[in-house]
Amino acid sequence: MRRFFITGTDTEIGKTFVACALIHTFRQRGLRVAPMKPIAAGTILLDGVNANEDVHALVAAYGKPIAPSLVNPYCFNEAIAPHIAAAHESCVVDLDIIQNAYNALSASHDTVLVEGAGGFLVPLSATESMSILPTTLKLDVILVVGMRLGCLNHALLTAEAIRARGLHLAGWVANTVDANMSCFAENVATLEATLPAPCLGTVPRLPHVEPTVSAKVAATFLEIEPLLH
Repeated sequence: MRRFFITGTDTEIGKTFVACALIHTFRQRGLRVAPMKPIAAGTILLDGVNANEDVHALVAAYGKPIAPSLVNPYCFNEAIAPHIAAAHESCVVDLDIIQNAYNALSASHDTVLVEGAGGFLVPLSATESMSILPTTLKLDVILVVGMRLGCLNHALLTAEAIRARGLHLAGWVANTVDANMSCFAENVATLEATLPAPCLGTVPRLPHVEPTVSAKVAATFLEIEPLLH
């Protein structure tokens, strides 16, 4: 079974939302799927403890006990670029720690969905970007396109960066960020014609409800068949 890295055309465009939906979609196919967000930045008080909202959502979508250190080896307090947050906490991200956590999840699941932080090339250090994660872990890439003005350029640039690193873009999801976006259908059609991967679905802007509920609804708009071969 292939494993996947979920990246996006920007930050705050629905990577975690789509990752949670994909967890439900894979599970509906009878597959054991684990979430992972190796690096997260930004914590709030959740259930009496400081936690990252994205990690919390992924664990909730998973729905069973799972070791936090495997899902999220690195969690920084400030909601800023990961390399800056790490520097503020005098921390250096060790890829071996991430690899070991990933290996542990892979050993007990059919597939692992690894979500990045920010965009594909957000820095992790002075020399590495987020792209080092799918390269190191040997993951195919799923691109979440935040559907809003400017998404065509952002999507095509990200796809080019993925290809330049010898990685495989396995599919992409159109996630509606701006429900009033002009020429929405035309933009999706342009992406279908220009991105070198199948569209796994177009997710509409959903009403604000409990995250696990909205993720289950979003899953009904996704088709993962292209990812299973």
